[in-house]
Amino acid sequence: MSVRRVKRRDRKGAAAEYWMIDVFVEHPDGRRERIRKVAPVQTKRDAERYERELRREMLLGVRCADNDNKEVKPKETPAFAAFVKTFESSYVKSNNKPSEAETKKSIFKKHLVPAFGKLKLDQIGAKEIEAYKAKKLDKLSAKTVNNHLTVLRRTLAVAQEWGDLAVIPPVKWLKVPEPEFDFLTFEEAERLVEAAELEWRPMILVGLKCGLRQGEILALRTDDTDLVAGRIMVRRSVTRGIVTTPKSGKSREIPLGDIVLRSLKGHRHLKGELVFCDERGGMLSKGECKHPLWRACKRAGLRRIGWHVLRHSFASHLAMRGVPLKAIQELMGHATIEMTMRYAHLSPDVRRDAVRTLDEPASTSNGNLMATKAAEGQK
Repeated sequence: MSVRRVKRRDRKGAAAEYWMIDVFVEHPDGRRERIRKVAPVQTKRDAERYERELRREMLLGVRCADNDNKEVKPKETPAFAAFVKTFESSYVKSNNKPSEAETKKSIFKKHLVPAFGKLKLDQIGAKEIEAYKAKKLDKLSAKTVNNHLTVLRRTLAVAQEWGDLAVIPPVKWLKVPEPEFDFLTFEEAERLVEAAELEWRPMILVGLKCGLRQGEILALRTDDTDLVAGRIMVRRSVTRGIVTTPKSGKSREIPLGDIVLRSLKGHRHLKGELVFCDERGGMLSKGECKHPLWRACKRAGLRRIGWHVLRHSFASHLAMRGVPLKAIQELMGHATIEMTMRYAHLSPDVRRDAVRTLDEPASTSNGNLMATKAAEGQK
């Protein structure tokens, strides 16, 4: 067996277990060489992966020696800093949006390269990664550190794909509490719309009743809106001044309710191709949009909120009205249903009403159950 679990005792007599690689290679002259190594990463899967890589390297060495009798030198493992330069200029440039590429470059420059830059790729192991996590947690949140680990893990994975790294070290993500977010109640949402300045009301309504991200609202064009059919096509988003596809990478269609539809019809203009723009038809900045929202909050007697709270309110209101989570996922443009699940039982009113159903008489509950079964039988 080429990969096996070995039990031995250390110098102090304590029992220890570890995965070992035990393989044979046949040389052209008939010699049979045995190579035994401790796996650099102590999991069965990584040990098996290391064993396959070791066999491949040995086979390559034997074939080269058989062909030209030249000594085969193992490929030199690049330093992390050197590999990052290649990684950024090729993989990041061709596989990430401009905004994502800028985020990765910032993480490399400020955090990962200063920490791992001088180490060779195969010198970055579980111990070094754990030390990095412990150091960064003194100043950064667990979620931010996890973002760094995600970039590091992707970099090492690509290094393995390109043949610059044999084994990817294990990366253990930090536990992050479920993020809490704010949303408006139905009554608060009505007060906000009523208090909004007329020129900003349509934009607030699109965020509140269509669930668009702020970048998607700012990049919304006139040809994205069909006011006859009553729908919006979300095709673009702007981040750091760069217009790209929405966050999920896919466009989506949002049906318009009567209130939003009337508001958008009254908002039509000839300033340019953007639905919401400045006086010259140019794209608004996020900074220009926050103060009108804050003024509306103040007049409505509400706490100060940001534009993303409108999006949270849209999803929360749908969930509170009993809309299926799958439909909410599609309207929100979430990549996974897990992202939508946090809206499932948000409202205290919904939870209270659910518990109050236990106060109903048994006859009522039985009647509801029988009605449900009868409806299912008719399908």
